[in-house]
Amino acid sequence: MSKILVVDDDKNLLEVIKYNLVNEGYSVVIAENGTQAVEKARQEKPDLIILDVMLPEIDGLEVCWILRKEMSIPILMLSAKIDEIDKVVGLELGADDYIGKPFSVRELMARVRATLRRGQLAEQKNTSKAKDQIEQRTILKGHELELDTVRHNVSLKGVPLTLTPKEFELLAFLMRYKGQVFGREQLMEKVWGYTFDGSKRTVDVHIRWLRQKIEENPEKPKILITIIGFGYKFDN
Repeated sequence: MSKILVVDDDKNLLEVIKYNLVNEGYSVVIAENGTQAVEKARQEKPDLIILDVMLPEIDGLEVCWILRKEMSIPILMLSAKIDEIDKVVGLELGADDYIGKPFSVRELMARVRATLRRGQLAEQKNTSKAKDQIEQRTILKGHELELDTVRHNVSLKGVPLTLTPKEFELLAFLMRYKGQVFGREQLMEKVWGYTFDGSKRTVDVHIRWLRQKIEENPEKPKILITIIGFGYKFDN
């Protein structure tokens, strides 16, 4: 059973989200302010955090920043703010996804399922009878990068890298299809598991994060290449 930490100071909304998550079969932990959010994330080690931006004591953006330095748990942010810049700030601080309020419960549940599904599929691969063969086929290499999709390890020139879950999945996808160009909408569907307004910015931000970690000069990338008018590719 996946454990989800839900953080919101709106008690009514908190109960609605908790009710629907429990009905979906998830274990739910709740927090009503930023301080509780940080404490419970550290104590409970949830599989996913649903985090409101506007919180008492410590706001959601700062909570995201604190937790992202300590752990790679997926963070899905909620906010009544709808400006594109607000979405970018949340993503820059390490959020994996961003949903504007008001939102439908169906959309939220779809985002939660898509995020958790990938981890469950990885576990199923690990228990497969063909585990050794799978591991051999999922070692991806290129530009002195080595990525293991089963063990979720990635290194550059032999030095381990720390990537967020979405950074890892995006890099793995592009490495698997080395040289092939993918549009932003395609990447949103293949890596995130769905499409939604603002996907262009979400993909761009994650590409920029990856470049900062793997490129010698992120301003002049030689690994993750932009094909103007089309999208991105992992260069051969």
